[in-house]
Amino acid sequence: MNNFAFYSPTEFVFGKGTESQTAELVKKYKGTKVMIVYGGGSVVRSGLLDKVKKYLDEAGIAHVELGGIQPNPTDPKVYEGIELGRREGIDFLLPVGGGSVIDTAKAIAMGIPYEGDFWDFYINKVVPEKAIPLGVVLTIPAAGSEGSGNTVITKLDGLQKLSLRVPEVLRPVFSIMNPELTYTLPPFQTACGVADMMAHIMERYFTNTQEVEIGDRLCEGTLMAIINEAPKVMRNPEDYGARANLMWAGMIAHNGTCGVGCEEDWASHFLEHEISAIYGVTHGAGLSVIFPAWMTWMVEHNVGKIAQYAVRVWGVPESEDKKAVALEGIGKLKTFFTSLGLPVTFKELGVENPDIDRLADSLHRNKGELVGNYVKLTKQDSKEIYHLACVGE
Repeated sequence: MNNFAFYSPTEFVFGKGTESQTAELVKKYKGTKVMIVYGGGSVVRSGLLDKVKKYLDEAGIAHVELGGIQPNPTDPKVYEGIELGRREGIDFLLPVGGGSVIDTAKAIAMGIPYEGDFWDFYINKVVPEKAIPLGVVLTIPAAGSEGSGNTVITKLDGLQKLSLRVPEVLRPVFSIMNPELTYTLPPFQTACGVADMMAHIMERYFTNTQEVEIGDRLCEGTLMAIINEAPKVMRNPEDYGARANLMWAGMIAHNGTCGVGCEEDWASHFLEHEISAIYGVTHGAGLSVIFPAWMTWMVEHNVGKIAQYAVRVWGVPESEDKKAVALEGIGKLKTFFTSLGLPVTFKELGVENPDIDRLADSLHRNKGELVGNYVKLTKQDSKEIYHLACVGE
């Protein structure tokens, strides 16, 4: 296990009706003028947005709104939010929604006090040192952004989709998590969330760092819980217990707990970011295609942890033939994704003829000559993985 510093100051308020504490928590963290950030759709239709505004009004907390955040969030809304926040003197950000809304709010929170272009942070030109405080009302368990110091934004000019991790600045001060708010999620959106949270865990699990048994077991146990609970939610969207377990799993998957002390990978996420940036697909669906392809490629290049995953998570019997064990585990993962209605090939994703050269060129232009850590991928390696995602092997 490597040395590490783990900083996770977020206050989690979990359970039925907890959104009623929104104003109380904003006050606790010194918010006096709030920007509510949201997408639209279900947050409006369900009445949640109106309830949140009512709670703030009753507490005498001034607020403005920034709506219309889309999945795979892009830079124009960030610039709009920064301008609005400066003009209105905002001192607190309140995203109400899922990962795209939270990630946008995080970018705005960094951009308001910064005199330059917020994109400087994403291209590693400048390290952010401060941000407007941010609290979350979560409606979609998936991205884990409610507990992480991470954010992902796409710059429309060049379709450059980049991530940023600054936990000491970007972790929310509070996150309200009411599983009841997830009852109305469409099945496909729920399934994509499951794929995303599983991928967040596996990016940390597939490591070459030795003697990380506690991290391995945290990863394996959380993955097994997700595998157990997801089908229950698909059968009965109002199964509170299953929704609660999935919601908490999404946070555990990405707040850093599962990856402390190890070198993480993240190649699969970076491979997928190019797919969703160029083809506009849902991130979780892209991951259900690319992660099994990445794992299949790894069977021939670094099979050890893939085989361990197959045995410990999927119950594949141990064997001296580690490659066969690993491939059986990958097959079980793909069967699980398919059972949730997720794609496992580019064709199923709706991308009939992906431009693999373009995907690989963009990936390595954005992320450098080598990508990932479990095996450092060259451009040719990345192309081979994209090809495996075409044939589903």
